[in-house]
Amino acid sequence: MQYPLEEKIGEPDLLVGREKEFANFNRWIANIPKRLSKSRVILARRKSGKTSFVQRIFNQLWSENGEVIPFYLDIPESNIWYPHLALRYYRAFASQYISFLEREPSLVDRPLSLERIREYGVTKSVSPLVEDVESLIRDEGMRRHDLMWETAYAAPHQYASVLKTRFLVIIDEFQNLAKYVYPDPNYQTGPIETLPGSFHSLSESKIAPMLVTGSYVSWLIDIAGKYLEAGRLSEIYMDPYLMPEKGLEAVYRYAAHFGEPVTNETALLINDICMSDPFFISCVIQSNCPGRDLTTAEGVAETADYEIRDRRSEMSRTWGEYIQLTLSRINDRHAKMILLHLSRNSDRYWTPEDLKKTLPLDISADEIRKRLNLLVEADVIEWGSSDIQFQGLRDGTLNLVLRSRFEQEIAGFSPEPPDLAREFREKIEGLRGEKNRLQGALNNLTGKVAEIQLASAFRSRKRFALSDFFDGVGDKTRLNIVSSKCRVPLLREDGKRTDLDVVAESACGRVAVVEVKKWKTPVGRTVVEDFTEKVAIFSEQNPDKKVLPAFLSLGGFSEDALELCKAEGIATAGKLGHF
Repeated sequence: MQYPLEEKIGEPDLLVGREKEFANFNRWIANIPKRLSKSRVILARRKSGKTSFVQRIFNQLWSENGEVIPFYLDIPESNIWYPHLALRYYRAFASQYISFLEREPSLVDRPLSLERIREYGVTKSVSPLVEDVESLIRDEGMRRHDLMWETAYAAPHQYASVLKTRFLVIIDEFQNLAKYVYPDPNYQTGPIETLPGSFHSLSESKIAPMLVTGSYVSWLIDIAGKYLEAGRLSEIYMDPYLMPEKGLEAVYRYAAHFGEPVTNETALLINDICMSDPFFISCVIQSNCPGRDLTTAEGVAETADYEIRDRRSEMSRTWGEYIQLTLSRINDRHAKMILLHLSRNSDRYWTPEDLKKTLPLDISADEIRKRLNLLVEADVIEWGSSDIQFQGLRDGTLNLVLRSRFEQEIAGFSPEPPDLAREFREKIEGLRGEKNRLQGALNNLTGKVAEIQLASAFRSRKRFALSDFFDGVGDKTRLNIVSSKCRVPLLREDGKRTDLDVVAESACGRVAVVEVKKWKTPVGRTVVEDFTEKVAIFSEQNPDKKVLPAFLSLGGFSEDALELCKAEGIATAGKLGHF
């Protein structure tokens, strides 16, 4: 698969889980050529993986080079002049269309100029490209900005119709169209709040359906209802949390990617404390917590506490920006008290009268209701089953940040700031009592990420002998690992590239090179021969290193494969120990 669109997540392997979501959307995309797919909106709070998800959809469609042509545009939280948005939109669309046709990935992140787009249209006889560019240039000169915008936003649907093809229009953070696009170049007047209405009819397109996202759920729902009419976009809610097993996989992948030592025990603790939230996990793995040590339970608790509590941490700053933006209109003590209470008690619905009886609020039930309505609009609480019922978001991460920010400030809850580090330690002690469950979680995951677990185990130990993990090790020297990596590229003599599953370098010049097979059936002689060839190439390319070859096969070895391993000095193991 190719990645012409640079994904915000970075390394593609860091996108973990979401199998159900991808299966759902793949069925939806498969129906686009049949004109059966209705436009969709993905609703979820910030840092829940929406952008990575839709960017991966773009890259999948681009790589498949099938019947559906993807178009992706993000709308940032920064002001832009109306005609400049039109030009940005059209150049991105036309360049990505050309990129898809010509299989040229560079055009996705580096759009062509209008002149180059027109030149391509002339050369390839794509008349819509020529006509649209000429129209944009002419309308810009005459300051007909509305016509410029119409040319841009209508292009995917019109091209699909004229050229008898299909497009998927992906607009990330769609709600920003109503706040950051201005009719004047100096941004002196208000933004064009009605701009999302441009897509009123296009949102019903079956030949160029839309997939839009939004981080401010109530705001986006309000915009869709007001300008696109209710029901034109199918609402898809994305849970920011992964399934526990996928969260654990995320811990290993982030730790391997950033070279951060974790043990199998602390990987489990990180996943539980972070509630399988990949953003929280990434913050803990990359944390700037002083003296961070994620190989101990105490270090995990301190690092998680730092990310929640310290206002300089990535986690705290990210959520702080969100809270400041969403609470800017209701930044008073009563609203904070209501928000904190609902977040701490999100297992039930609350009415204004319930809150009046429960909390020390010196305002009327009507005033409470007004604040509740604003909190809903701010996307920090949600409606219940009726207009007078409200519920806190069942979002454990947000709850932790709210407690850290507001609990001491609000009288009646605690005179001291919450001791989250102590709570994390208590949770860790409780987890340690669930050894069977934790062992089972590790065993279930090993078949998928055994090489990552092995690399993490090497990285987390100060000194060890390879014989601690494998049988048949001739060199019993204790290793001091300074680098442990997965999928290390290796260039063969014929110019073809292959990978070494795990390469762990010791300070003494020794290098453990490990092949990992996660098959359920035994490895045969041919596979061992292939590994022997890779070891020989690596040794030749690294003459100053002493190579210690090893083979981990979860399905075991055939007799002749095991004999060859012994003959070639390859250590073997049938399971990953040291949990």
